[in-house]
Amino acid sequence: MKHHAWAMSVITALLASPVLADDRADMDRTKIIGNRELPKVLYIVPWKKPTPGELAGRPMKSVLDEVLAPIDRDVFRRQVRYDAQIQTTAATPPPERK
Repeated sequence: MKHHAWAMSVITALLASPVLADDRADMDRTKIIGNRELPKVLYIVPWKKPTPGELAGRPMKSVLDEVLAPIDRDVFRRQVRYDAQIQTTAATPPPERK
């Protein structure tokens, strides 16, 4: 009986192998074409649509507006004098202590 069960398992295994071979799927190959001059780093950034509030136009206050804003003559002269005093103070060595 043992011999008969072993023979049946061998026959079943031999008959099952062609069935497994039929499960093969044929797929197209993928080709990647490039050259070594291309960068080796890839940044993937998710895209987010801007909200309508972000598209309202120019910002209320920008650095460009600050730079191009008119200045008062007296305020400008006071700033120039202050900057000159700071530069001369920084250039003068501190007095030596005894």
